[in-house]
Amino acid sequence: MNKSIKIYIAILVFVLALILISDRDQKKPIDWRPTFSVHDKIPYGLYILNNEIKPLLKNHKIERIADVTPYEFLDSKYDADTLVENYKIEGTFLSIADVENIDEQSVKELFYFVSHGNNAFLSMRTFPEALMDSLKIDTKYEFHEPKNNTIWMANKNVSSKKYVFQQAVEDYFSKIDTANTTVLGYQSNQKKEKHINFIKIPYKQGNFYLHTQPAAFTNFHLLKKDHFQYAENVLSYIPKGDVFWYTKLQNDKSISHSPLRYIHSQPALKWAWYLSLIGILIFIIFNAKRKQRIVPIVKPLPNLTVEFTKTIGNLYYQEGDHENLIDKKIIYFLEKIRNEYLIDTTKLDDVFIQKLHHKTGKDIADIQELVFLINEHRNSYHGSLEEDLIRINNAIEKILH
Repeated sequence: MNKSIKIYIAILVFVLALILISDRDQKKPIDWRPTFSVHDKIPYGLYILNNEIKPLLKNHKIERIADVTPYEFLDSKYDADTLVENYKIEGTFLSIADVENIDEQSVKELFYFVSHGNNAFLSMRTFPEALMDSLKIDTKYEFHEPKNNTIWMANKNVSSKKYVFQQAVEDYFSKIDTANTTVLGYQSNQKKEKHINFIKIPYKQGNFYLHTQPAAFTNFHLLKKDHFQYAENVLSYIPKGDVFWYTKLQNDKSISHSPLRYIHSQPALKWAWYLSLIGILIFIIFNAKRKQRIVPIVKPLPNLTVEFTKTIGNLYYQEGDHENLIDKKIIYFLEKIRNEYLIDTTKLDDVFIQKLHHKTGKDIADIQELVFLINEHRNSYHGSLEEDLIRINNAIEKILH
């Protein structure tokens, strides 16, 4: 580990230490997210309701639905083998959430469940569109300054007390089927406008109980003054019998919208993903440490011998010393034959011609012509030296190239 890396690590450790020291005495900020999770102790969680629901729903057996959708749960309880097809369970389906948390297929199954003499209690700010269309209802929300809103029960025999909720968003039923709907609760804002927030709608042999103030069941309101009484009054409308509390969405503390949510939902894929990231990180660290620096391109030294030879050759040619230039050409040729092909050049005869032909693969006629010209020059059987120079040079070029 070189010195620069040690300095970077020391700076990083120092910065992290400063962050830890500065945050040590800071108060943890309050998480105001409306998770409606039965495990969350934050203001808008349902931890207290989850632990205190038995006293609130006396004489009720409570079963939590945490791993499947309403459709999967209710469909598994449907008995189609008997003569009179019916559900194996009886009671009330309960769901408390910030917004609609029931898919369309589950809504259809829920209607079928209620039609067989059961009930559905839904407390949420917005309801599935399929449910509102079938029950001929609609909801509306308005934004106000976070001032006091008053909430109370419609039936004075249950409770005539009004409860003050401080909230900025007001959700209520803006449209109901008055001929088929019973109003169970109201609310009013700082403008003193009266709105419906709790209704009962009969459906075939059962009933739907719809409530637009799910915040009443959260930790924040159950611990605030006497607000738990309002939650108790609302839940008192649940008929006697078993209660099937749908908590699947709330158990998922936050619904991820990440493209990797499926990978994270599968343990094998999740660990494979983490191991891949760790492997890539290790590869980057070691590769950055061991990677060789760029090697500069070094140009080869010029062959000065060749340049020198060309210069000397041009000098001889310009001086007209053709005979000396022919001798130099022959000496250069024979020296190259001895060094590269290890052939004896003492006698340039047929044996020499055959050896040079086999080792160079050149045309034997070209070799014979060259040997003839060399021998002719050595024996002084030549005419014009300039013509001899050209002929011998061309013959040598054929053998060496």
